[in-house]
Amino acid sequence: MTVRGNIVGIDSPEALERALRTAYYLADEGLATAAYLALALGKPLLLEGAPGVGKTEAAKAIAAVLGRRLIRLQCYEGIDASAALYEWNYPRQMLAIRQAGEESIDIYGETFLIERPMLAALRAPDSTVLLIDEIDRADQEFEAFLLEFLSDFQISIPERGTVRAAERPVVVLTSNRTRDLHEALRRRCVYHWIDYPTAEREARIVMMRASSVAEATARAVVAAVGRLRREPLSKAPGIAEAVDWAEAATLLHARGARWPDAFKRSIGVALKDEEDLTFISGRLDALIAEAAA
Repeated sequence: MTVRGNIVGIDSPEALERALRTAYYLADEGLATAAYLALALGKPLLLEGAPGVGKTEAAKAIAAVLGRRLIRLQCYEGIDASAALYEWNYPRQMLAIRQAGEESIDIYGETFLIERPMLAALRAPDSTVLLIDEIDRADQEFEAFLLEFLSDFQISIPERGTVRAAERPVVVLTSNRTRDLHEALRRRCVYHWIDYPTAEREARIVMMRASSVAEATARAVVAAVGRLRREPLSKAPGIAEAVDWAEAATLLHARGARWPDAFKRSIGVALKDEEDLTFISGRLDALIAEAAA
């Protein structure tokens, strides 16, 4: 197993944790260790957790720390290899054939190749981070294809040959765990489960991400969001919603709204489902009062 002893000056999980903090991401010891091991061992990093806990933001922060371009492949039901790897620009090929007339032309040249995220990462493994987002939304057939890609980090283009990565790319996969991933895919990765942060850590995140928010406001929002997450909502607010709610309430207060009315009026920043808003409306005043106490 190849071990990279030093990754752009990061020689330990603690060093990576400090570097992520400079990218406005507060990683706990577990995440910092998993990410460091994935980078050092050249393995993909698989992050699982509920929507909104910061999985995608972690990948963005890792790319920022490494000084690399983030390439994001958003998975969805029915995604296939052409959306992930490459496809040919058929209209351009047809136009080139008509313009060439009797002359010979290579319609499988570089100018006709449309590069998709996985091919882009293979071609520039030293300057990119490949994010395969919400892999659990993809079909199992695509997961099997991805397993092969992660094994060899190469693809075959019939018209051009095999493309191999010059070095192992940095790959981050995320999953909301809406279904179980294949065990073989998990074995390829360094795994970490991201849970909602503690109230203390989430308040620090809010204040770091929204510098205009006072500490008391951040703590009140975090307390309210924590209570909302314990309700049977269809879309519980994530960390990003907590940050946005704190900013929105602060803005309304600066424009003359009184506390805690500013929290209540900006609830649409935290809850973004009509049924959830209806469900919580009767108890919202009490919930916000408890959180602000």
